[in-house]
Amino acid sequence: MATEIRVPTLGESVTEATIGRWFKNVGDAIKIDEPIVELETDKVTVEVPAPAAGTLEEVAVKEGETVEVGALLGAIADGKAAGAEKPAEKPAKKEKEEGQVKAEKVEGPAGAGGKIVEVNVPSAGESVTEAEVGEIYKKVGDVVKADEAILELETDKAAQEIMAPVTGVLRELMVKTGDEVQVGALLARIEESVADSTAVKRESGEAAAAPAENETGARETARPPAPSAAKLLKEQGLKASEVAGSGKDGQVLKGDVLAAMEQRGRAAPSEPAEAPKVARAPAPAEDEAREERVKMTRLRQTIARRLKEAQQTAAMLTTFNEVDMTAVMDLRKKYKDLFEKRHGVKLGFMGFFTKAVCHALHEIPAVNAEIDGTDIIYKNFCHIGVAVGTERGLVVPVVRDADRMGIAEVEKEIGRLGAAARDGKLSMAEMQGGTFTISNGGVYGSLMSTPILNAPQSGILGMHKIQERPMVVGGEIKIRPMMYLALSYDHRIVDGKEAVTFLVRVKEVLEDPERLVLDL
Repeated sequence: MATEIRVPTLGESVTEATIGRWFKNVGDAIKIDEPIVELETDKVTVEVPAPAAGTLEEVAVKEGETVEVGALLGAIADGKAAGAEKPAEKPAKKEKEEGQVKAEKVEGPAGAGGKIVEVNVPSAGESVTEAEVGEIYKKVGDVVKADEAILELETDKAAQEIMAPVTGVLRELMVKTGDEVQVGALLARIEESVADSTAVKRESGEAAAAPAENETGARETARPPAPSAAKLLKEQGLKASEVAGSGKDGQVLKGDVLAAMEQRGRAAPSEPAEAPKVARAPAPAEDEAREERVKMTRLRQTIARRLKEAQQTAAMLTTFNEVDMTAVMDLRKKYKDLFEKRHGVKLGFMGFFTKAVCHALHEIPAVNAEIDGTDIIYKNFCHIGVAVGTERGLVVPVVRDADRMGIAEVEKEIGRLGAAARDGKLSMAEMQGGTFTISNGGVYGSLMSTPILNAPQSGILGMHKIQERPMVVGGEIKIRPMMYLALSYDHRIVDGKEAVTFLVRVKEVLEDPERLVLDL
């Protein structure tokens, strides 16, 4: 009996992942909990462990393919004998449905007596039926190596590079940039032969001595520039080798090109001053000449649509309050050295805010609940998501059972999760199951914002910059360190009175931290 390997839950806001690499081949013996395959999302890279011991019987998806949560990755056969059996080949129709790059070899007009291998559009998930051809990296007649990128496809969920399944020569290219293609459609044909393999080796040796440059000046050993960057490079007469890439594997992005243009503009000698001209309104044609029209990627279109859907689905409303941070800051200043010496972690603000939120959630359980159809699910625990900014983007690891922790334990856990997030080592389990989220825009200087709900949660607290302002205290005007708090909530489940009361409780606890000790 075979045990299925499926894509695990990838966090509440992540629905798909790309196969990074397989650590095992079909027929390899596997131990339970041993890493089998690596998945890459837009937030983290995670290794999928073996759910059972045995032999890898089947690999359902290839490296570079995009799969959704729950999709079949492969199967493990029980016992050692299973490794000797070769997995039955799937019919071509089923192979397309599962999204594998078709590599069916058929006789064709190969110049060196080789065989033709077809490259088809892979599946990008059950809800994706078509894609748009982005940048094409190779042209007919080019030598390609196995697993080398041929072209890029853009869907409404992600951009995916299509790799050559074999080494050979690109004989036919059925598409061009901008074409709309269906899942399973033929993209290209590659001729595989011994002569072509020799040519590849010879070209690789030459490339090692003097790497060739493509039309945009990018080294063939480097990842090609992004489509928008390549277009801008061509327009500006720049080479990719002249621009430092900040993308994955050193890929040159549009922002890198713009930064290089700006730097070149500053370095250029100043032009001689011209006689002053009479100011006039620019003609429409002149305005158009200074505009740049760039088509939105399918990923960006989907982000725009989903954000709008989130606003339309939930009856989202935001209520505000402000908190005097004097008490917390004084307490932190008084005990920060002793706290760090005792617990080995710095005393920050997030520990106070997390505990204050837990305190308020126990009193107002609706903010800690979620809607499931016509039911309301009340959470009798506090799993607090804490937004963390990383180079890959914003991720939200979860501090589980934060209501059962002390401030020191919360600070330690937030520090551990933050470090894991920045190193790209967060596991999927560490980003799922949150019941409420805290977002700190104040670290970036935000004074006021209206955070968007992290569905299916019903509440999110926005922290902001601490700003000194004149306040009336006991009939006198005093300068106080003030922070605006914003609570966005789903009005379908949380009433206005509950939302305001929740925010007031958070304010009261932060302005009088002794309440945390006395549970008031």
